[in-house]
Amino acid sequence: MSQDVFEMMQKMNLHSVETQMAIQCAPVFAGLKMSNLLIVAKKDICKVRQILKSAVISWHVVSMWKEKATILLYREEELKQYLNSEAVYTRLQGMGYEGSLESKLERFSQRYQAYQAGQTDFPHEMGFFLGYPKEDVEGFIVNGGRNFLYAGYWKVYANRKAKISLFEKFENARETMITFVSNGGRIEEFCN
Repeated sequence: MSQDVFEMMQKMNLHSVETQMAIQCAPVFAGLKMSNLLIVAKKDICKVRQILKSAVISWHVVSMWKEKATILLYREEELKQYLNSEAVYTRLQGMGYEGSLESKLERFSQRYQAYQAGQTDFPHEMGFFLGYPKEDVEGFIVNGGRNFLYAGYWKVYANRKAKISLFEKFENARETMITFVSNGGRIEEFCN
């Protein structure tokens, strides 16, 4: 992050939903990524709904734990296509994911909530729901999170150079969005 954007961010209300959406989900709003998790205070779910009501971004509450809500923001058609691609579909099916996108999201929510409650291991299939490349999700699972080539927005197990380039685009989108929101822009305007 550039020094200018960092200083700009220091002057922003870091507790505002708009600021958190800009920081956490800029690549999705910019159309560079199909999905991302947004973690906000439970009380802010209505604000998220209001912001996204006319946007091209869909959302699903994954979990409400203590005072926080974990929400998956996603581009519906892109996420459907990715999860239904042959290699990903087969892997998810082997983990008990069947049916529509909505039913897969519900199953993922159940698995994530069980993890939060200490009832099961972390659901590493989260990487698929976040749109991470299959080779990196599989690499993470097989290697237990070790032996990665690079760590950025996720741990990279293949195509290091291309992923570093993609991560740079994500960072540029985040800087652009932080600047936009800092200057009074609204999330709804950015992602339509």
